[in-house]
Amino acid sequence: MIDKIFFFIILITIGLIFLISSLLLSKRNRIIKEKNKIVDGKISYSDLNVPGASLFSNKYMIAGKPDYIVKKNNRFIPVEYKSGNHKNPMNNHVFQLAAYCHLVEENYGCFVPYGMLVYNNSNSFKIPFDPNIRFKLENTINMMRKDLNKKKLVRNHNDPSRCKNCSMRKNCNERLC
Repeated sequence: MIDKIFFFIILITIGLIFLISSLLLSKRNRIIKEKNKIVDGKISYSDLNVPGASLFSNKYMIAGKPDYIVKKNNRFIPVEYKSGNHKNPMNNHVFQLAAYCHLVEENYGCFVPYGMLVYNNSNSFKIPFDPNIRFKLENTINMMRKDLNKKKLVRNHNDPSRCKNCSMRKNCNERLC
């Protein structure tokens, strides 16, 4: 009889330990999501803490890695974090996010209604992946392909900070710094 009571007490203690651990972990996850401005939903992909696999589009022959993909209400939503204090989303960030929306649609086989741009000044923007942005994305990709086939590319800005952070910097003859 005492053995059964002792066994029962051990089971209840283990259950309480698991319950408390689960509650603490849930609270910790909520704090991390709030701190990093992560959109509500289940994170199904992340490229921030551990490098994620690149998503590839056979249609446009592009690849990319959004910072997060959140599953919310059976929809996959790409989330991109950007530095800077912007009151409105930057065009280049919108197109990058639109490319991620397309990549998610093609790789996950589902409709993506929008993506999220989150700036570190706490501004976040829900960017619809509507027919207008889809059309502009395709035109932009086609123009980029034409430019890549030219013998000489011309820099389209006068901003040294863009050159400093450019992935093509070492191959550019027109860099500003």
